Amino acid sequence: MKIFSDTISILGQALDYSTTKQKVISQNIANVDTPNYKAQEVLPFKTVLKNELKNTNHLSAQITNNKHIPFPPSENGTVTIVKNNIQYNESGNSVDVDQEMTKLAENQIYYNALIDRISGKFQTLQSVIKGGK
Repeated sequence: MKIFSDTISILGQALDYSTTKQKVISQNIANVDTPNYKAQEVLPFKTVLKNELKNTNHLSAQITNNKHIPFPPSENGTVTIVKNNIQYNESGNSVDVDQEMTKLAENQIYYNALIDRISGKFQTLQSVIKGGK
């Protein structure tokens, strides 16, 4: 018997995604003046897989040992990529601080909305446990 609905689990995964994205954006901003630093971006694994399937007819992995897992799952369903093909200044740095600050604000709004939603779910559970009192 499940105590929590799938909604709470999905909201938890979304919070993990938002947290990972926050860390990567913060790292990009912290390295805005670091020569040759390449900005990173967090993509949902689903997006990466979809792009790979579109660009190739099949995905393959080289397995050298029968104990290897063919496609190791990421920690929270996200993939962090490095943007190598972009250069914004003469030092080789690819961080656009204005763009990163925009992403930071968007992610903060997303995170706060998730927190409000999951808080509402727990308040509903608390009300049910107390018998509506």
